[in-house]
Amino acid sequence: MWDYTDKVRDYFFNPVNAGVLETANAVGEVGAISCGDALKLMMKVDPETEIIEAAKFQTFGCGSAIASSSALTEIILGKTLDEALKITNQDIADFLGGLPPEKMHCSVMGYEALQAAVADYRGEVWSDDHEEGALVCKCFGVDEGMIERAVRSNKLTTPEAVTNFTKAGGGCLTCFERIEGVLAKVNEEMVGEGLLSFDEAYRIGSVDPRSLKQKAKPKAAVGSTPVETAATETRKPVISLDALEKAAAATVVVGSAAEAALQPAIGLPRYTTVQKIKLIEEALEEIRPVLKKDGGDCELIDVDGANVIVKLSGACVGCQMASMTINGVQEKIVAKLGIPVRVVPVK
Repeated sequence: MWDYTDKVRDYFFNPVNAGVLETANAVGEVGAISCGDALKLMMKVDPETEIIEAAKFQTFGCGSAIASSSALTEIILGKTLDEALKITNQDIADFLGGLPPEKMHCSVMGYEALQAAVADYRGEVWSDDHEEGALVCKCFGVDEGMIERAVRSNKLTTPEAVTNFTKAGGGCLTCFERIEGVLAKVNEEMVGEGLLSFDEAYRIGSVDPRSLKQKAKPKAAVGSTPVETAATETRKPVISLDALEKAAAATVVVGSAAEAALQPAIGLPRYTTVQKIKLIEEALEEIRPVLKKDGGDCELIDVDGANVIVKLSGACVGCQMASMTINGVQEKIVAKLGIPVRVVPVK
């Protein structure tokens, strides 16, 4: 039996069903590159039997997102649409042998993409886009509906669990009160339905948001684009999640061929090298005041296709948080360009 780290690593380094499915008649797209994760699920469904005959995916995200997307396509093959709709995000995580709490949002993204694809095939309206007034987390574009579905499907009872499964609250935490409100409301409903005990249900005010900030250990807080929290110290996989994330771009979405394949899927812009350098410099200028405040700096050295070569200086050199700083710089540049790139530091 595979253990957690082996199977996630296998589906990351050797993803199956990655790419474009030309014969797809059911497509579901969720997430956004600017928020750090995006997934396009494509399925070929037999119109007579509604059996899923083929499935492929394109994703932008961390190693766990790639592994979860790949696993999803394996799970749904050969199933009818009704059978596929019964699949939960926990089924995806279980197929991989488990995911750490802070990466469960990757399995939720797969679940949401599947729901969207089935709705697309049936001509129904399904969207993870928020309606006006329903947006809860601006940092990651998470609405009330997504939180409610995650809470119900996984019996979540803490704000921290909501963040792990949806990323809501994983950035600035200004949405904490709204997360609390949705969680408490849904838990109350679940108690009434006999799905939770009264003692298990969350109550507003039970958690001090300041304790979550201290516990989160963010990878970086550069500019206005938050990044995912690092893996907890008590649960370190054999191959680190950070290592998977660093390699993720190079494996699935970075490189001229992969980038070109992804562009028609989610409308990525195309730039000349000069235009790209200018936008990257603008992103670095926005980041620079934060780095200089801590005695460091980041300089653009070169742009080689989808690789952005940078050099850290000052206090950033040799700092234990250097890799986290690079991840933050990458997030900022991706948000500025709107296309996947990999930031590579040099000495």
